[in-house]
Amino acid sequence: MSSGPADATVLANGSIDFNVSGVVDQFWRLTVDGLTYGSIYALVAVGYTLVFGVLLLINFAHSEIFMLGLFGQLVGLMLLGFAASGDIYSQGTILTVVYLGAAMVVGMLVSGGAAVGLERVAYRPLRRRGAKRLIFLITAIGMSFVLQEFVHYVLPKIDPDLGGTNAQQPIILVRPIDEFHIFDAAVTNVALVIVVSAVILAVITELVINRTKFGRGIRAVAQDPDTATLMGVSRERVIMLTFLIGGLLAGAAALLYTLKIPNGIIYSGGFILGIKAFSAAVLGGIGNLRGALLGGLLLGLAENYGQILFGTEWRDVVAFVLLVAVLMFRPTGILGESLGRSRV
Repeated sequence: MSSGPADATVLANGSIDFNVSGVVDQFWRLTVDGLTYGSIYALVAVGYTLVFGVLLLINFAHSEIFMLGLFGQLVGLMLLGFAASGDIYSQGTILTVVYLGAAMVVGMLVSGGAAVGLERVAYRPLRRRGAKRLIFLITAIGMSFVLQEFVHYVLPKIDPDLGGTNAQQPIILVRPIDEFHIFDAAVTNVALVIVVSAVILAVITELVINRTKFGRGIRAVAQDPDTATLMGVSRERVIMLTFLIGGLLAGAAALLYTLKIPNGIIYSGGFILGIKAFSAAVLGGIGNLRGALLGGLLLGLAENYGQILFGTEWRDVVAFVLLVAVLMFRPTGILGESLGRSRV
């Protein structure tokens, strides 16, 4: 057991440090870092909650859609002339923003296209055959492994510089620089970009779902698909749009993730983050757009506080224990409102 402060209480036969003073001393730093991670979880969680709200399907392959976005934005930067080297490229503020924007667009296109392709190849044939929900769930898990192993084994044969067992060599455009402080916590330019970008994308998604014709169609199908079809809403078009929006947000989250963790581009890079994003969606209220955003932020904060309170190795455990605790008392999640009934 690692040595902690004098007032740390040792629990569970010395396996857990109940380090309250550590959380208090580092509260603001942990909060800033937790909100940064939570913003990424939230964007990925929206994809889970949209699909569930419309199809009542838990799309476990969504984590691999995020993973493909990681590779997509890496390829986008390579096409712009950058070499994966691990060094920090100094391009100036304006050019850096342009390159990051271009990389995000490519990542979003790859993830969005992969999400639509996944729906057409894996889920649409099942709907036409009237398959049971369990079959959809099994298919989602199977497609998750198919996409992982494609990047793991097949992609390196197409391009030796991509995929494989090891993490990709990163392309780093932004050097973390302290912009200002909140009490004793430094807020870096990377944290600002991640949080601000996530908020902007969340607001745009909220407006699309609640203020546009397509959004009304999504809500109508989520609330009553049969009646929506009778009223002239194309259910298949709505489902395709739902997967597309979720994929686009996953691609955007991929770039934000690599800004935070440059060496996170690997074939299995979406697995744990996908589980956490799904947990965030359930925590906030699966099928609820704002619930997914709230759940992501809370999950990011909880695991950051928990790694100091109980020890770094307990970081992931704390996040899932929080999920179980919330569901024990409120099974529908914190907000618990379905997509079909959500309004601005």
